[in-house]
Amino acid sequence: MNLLLLISVPSLTALIVLFLYEPKKIKAVSFAGSVIQLGLVLYTLKAYYQQKQLNPLNNFFFEKTYAWFPSLNINFHIGIDGIAIAMLLLTAVVVLAGILVSWKVEKNVKEFFFLLLLLSAGAYGFFISLDLFSLFFFLEVAVIPKFLLIGIWGSGKKEYSAMKLALMLMGGSALIFVGLLALYITTSGNGFNWQVVASLNISSELQKIIFPFLFIGFGVFTALFPFHTWVPDGHSSAPTAASMFLAGISMKLGGYGCLRVAVYLLPEAAHYYSPYIIVLATIAILYGAFATMMQQDLKYINAYSSVSHCGFVLLGIGMLTKTSINGAVLQMVSHGLMTALFFAAIGMLYERTHTRMLKELGGLLKVMPFIATVFVIAGLCSLGLPGLSGFVAEMTVFMGSWERVETGYRIATILSCSSIVVTAVYILRATGQTVMGPITNNHFNVLTDATWNERLAAAVLLIAILIIGIAPFYLNDLIKPGTEMMMQKIASSVK
Repeated sequence: MNLLLLISVPSLTALIVLFLYEPKKIKAVSFAGSVIQLGLVLYTLKAYYQQKQLNPLNNFFFEKTYAWFPSLNINFHIGIDGIAIAMLLLTAVVVLAGILVSWKVEKNVKEFFFLLLLLSAGAYGFFISLDLFSLFFFLEVAVIPKFLLIGIWGSGKKEYSAMKLALMLMGGSALIFVGLLALYITTSGNGFNWQVVASLNISSELQKIIFPFLFIGFGVFTALFPFHTWVPDGHSSAPTAASMFLAGISMKLGGYGCLRVAVYLLPEAAHYYSPYIIVLATIAILYGAFATMMQQDLKYINAYSSVSHCGFVLLGIGMLTKTSINGAVLQMVSHGLMTALFFAAIGMLYERTHTRMLKELGGLLKVMPFIATVFVIAGLCSLGLPGLSGFVAEMTVFMGSWERVETGYRIATILSCSSIVVTAVYILRATGQTVMGPITNNHFNVLTDATWNERLAAAVLLIAILIIGIAPFYLNDLIKPGTEMMMQKIASSVK
């Protein structure tokens, strides 16, 4: 299996789109490219299992190294393990759904789909990179398209939101780059090779200096409190597909980086800063939940709830137990799917009703049963209903967090668990006011239900959510070797 195909397919699709002029052909080619992407990822999953059976002790497979800047010891080094494949699957599903829900885009169609495809190429490249320089490169590839998607195709305060998002993410990138340069200098020129850095013995004092740059830098991408303020504005102004990409994929780049780069490469510092990470994660969980209760705009509701749910990712990482880290990865995948589904449903509702305000909605289950049902299922997944992916991920994080017996960690776990009650309140209120009860506007009586492309997009996301919720062992077994490898490194750093 050549992992370069995962980058080249979306890149080639984007280039083909640039030479097309008819919107129908542009959308058809983009859709075909996204289907091929999903097929490639599924084939990669199959090939991974085959190789894992033959070489059960190996951690990474399909590794390739290409010289990039030999004088600086920078190589294009790629490879995957189970955690990376889980992220690739999430990316492929969200990309396909995002392309489908964008079928009615009429403004600058070529440029819109080109940017979506460019985002997907950046995400694939990020998740398969084993060289820190190329990982950073692909992280940056995914920033500028977001700025353009919001600034051009967004709504409301789109220019302000696009600028705020770009500046805050660039600020996070600057911190990451400083941390990576510090690793490079500290390790005498070996600092961009992820596996080499992992094998080196970096002093505890240096780890404590470098760790905040990397963790906070990646944390900005995953709504680390108090650097989360770009999330509500960015999501509220972004077009539907961009919101799905932002919450479903881009925020996972940060969580993946916190775990894969900061915690794994600097484990002693991770132990030292663990209490601070737990405090910030707990604040994010509670603040995000209570802030969501105050919102009346559906997109703001989902945006602030994303701050809360991404707090579970950071909580799982910060607890530094095998179960909690497993839960953090599960939560990244689960949240990516359910928030993409939620934003898709909100976009479908807004396109028909031209409002996202709760007080102006009501009774939509009568006129658009499919969209309303999808909206309710996304909400139930968000509040952690058993049988859906949200329950599996959050319970795993809580169980792993409870393994830390220290009083402060137990208190943080209890406080985080209590957010479930608040989540239930705002989700049930939002779904009840939106789709239940009498129709509040006579104009709603003539509205149509989901089109074929919207139904297919929702179905793809729903199937993934149900598979994880009903049979979580598939995903758990996939990521388990990766988390065990990390725990061995983390445990060996405890003195």
